[in-house]
Amino acid sequence: MHRKYTRRAFNAGVASIAVIAATDGTGALAQEKVVKIGITVPLTGADAEDATRIKDGATLAFDEANAKGGVAGYKIVPVVYDNGTATAGQYDPAQAATNTKKLVADPQVIANVGPEMSGDGKAMSPILSEADMATITPASTNPDITNPAMAHQFRPKGKAVYFRTVTTDAFQGPNMANFYKERLHVKSVYVLDDSGAYGVGLANAFEAQAKKIGIKVLGHDQLDPREADYTTVLTKIKSLNPDAIYYGGVAQAGVKLAKQAYETVPKMIKGGGDGIQGGSFLKGGGFPAVEGWYCTIAGPHLTESPAAAQFMRDYHAKFNDVPSDYSITAYDAAKVILAAVEAVAKSGKPMNRSTIRDAIQSSHVKTLQGEVAFDKNGDILDRTVSVFQYHQNPNAPADDLAKQQKYLGAAPQTA
Repeated sequence: MHRKYTRRAFNAGVASIAVIAATDGTGALAQEKVVKIGITVPLTGADAEDATRIKDGATLAFDEANAKGGVAGYKIVPVVYDNGTATAGQYDPAQAATNTKKLVADPQVIANVGPEMSGDGKAMSPILSEADMATITPASTNPDITNPAMAHQFRPKGKAVYFRTVTTDAFQGPNMANFYKERLHVKSVYVLDDSGAYGVGLANAFEAQAKKIGIKVLGHDQLDPREADYTTVLTKIKSLNPDAIYYGGVAQAGVKLAKQAYETVPKMIKGGGDGIQGGSFLKGGGFPAVEGWYCTIAGPHLTESPAAAQFMRDYHAKFNDVPSDYSITAYDAAKVILAAVEAVAKSGKPMNRSTIRDAIQSSHVKTLQGEVAFDKNGDILDRTVSVFQYHQNPNAPADDLAKQQKYLGAAPQTA
C-alpha cells in the first residue's frame, strides 16, 4: 500500500523528543532525553568505501558528544540509512528518497548528515523541505540543489534545508579548468561524464570554464556506468589526440575508464573531480591504471593539517582505518548540528526540526576546517578546491589513499 505523507507527518513542529527510561546505576529508573540525527550515504555498491568513511566521521562526532554526557542534556542517537542498492551498483536516488521519507516520518529525527551524492540530494531535498528538516552534506556538490533559481523544485517551502560543508561544482569544475590551463598548460581537452546528476553538472561546469579561458574542447560524451566497455569512445579520443581528458563522475564508471584509458591513451593527461578522489577509485582501479590521474575535493585538504591531528588519531583508534578529507567534512557537519542542538536548548525554544534548521542557518561554528557559516541558500562561504595526483608509493599499502596520492595545492579560483 502506498503511504501518504501528510504535511502533519512531515512538519518539524510536531517533532517530539523521546524520553527513555534507563537505569541510573542503582537500579532505579531515570529519564533520558534523546534526539535522533540521520546519516544517509551509499554503503552498498561502487562508492561504499568512501561512504563508510563519511559515515564514520559523523559517527565519531556523535560518539564524542555522548561520551561527554550528550548535548545540553540530550543523548544523540544516529539513524543510519544506506542510499546504495545492488541493483544500481552504486548510489540510488529512489532509495535515497525512500530513506528520507523514513527519517521525516520519525518525529524524533531533527536533522541529517548526508548525502554523499548529488543525485541522491536532488531526490531528498524536496522531501526535506516539506518537513522543514535540515541536512548538511559533507560531499554533495551539484549547485542546482541550492540554486535560488531552482528553489521551486528543490525547496518548495522556501527555506534553505540543504546545507554544505564543501563548496559546489560551480567552483570545483571551473577551478580545475583553471588548473589544467595554468599549471598543466593544457590547450585541448575531451570531456566525459557518467550521466549522473553530479557527473553531468561537474563536467558541464568544467567545459564552460575551459572554453571561456581558451582551452579547446574537442568533444563531450556520456558513459553508461553499467556498460563494461568504453574502448569505442576512448579510441575516438585517441584519434583526436587532445592534451587531456576530464571526467565528471564517480567510481562505478571511473574505475573502468581508468583501466581502459591506461590501455588506450596511457600518456594522456587525465583528471576529474571528487568522485574519483578516494579509496573507491584507488582500490577499484589500482596501479598502474590510476597512476598520474588528477582529482579534486570541494574543500580544503585537512587530513595533514595540524588542527586535525587529534581527529586522525581518534578516528584510526575507533575504526582502524585512515579517514579521508570528507570524513572530516562529515565530522564538521555533525559538529554544526550538535552546536545547533545546544543553541536551541539554551534558547528555551522547543527542540524540533524547525528550530534546529533555523539555528543551522545562522550558525558560525568553529570546526576542523575553520569557521563554518552558510549563505542564505545553504552553501558554505569558503570556496577552496584542493588538487591531488595519484602516484604509486611502493613502500606503502596499495589502498592507503594518504600515501598513494600527492596534494598539489589549491586550484586557482574562479571569481
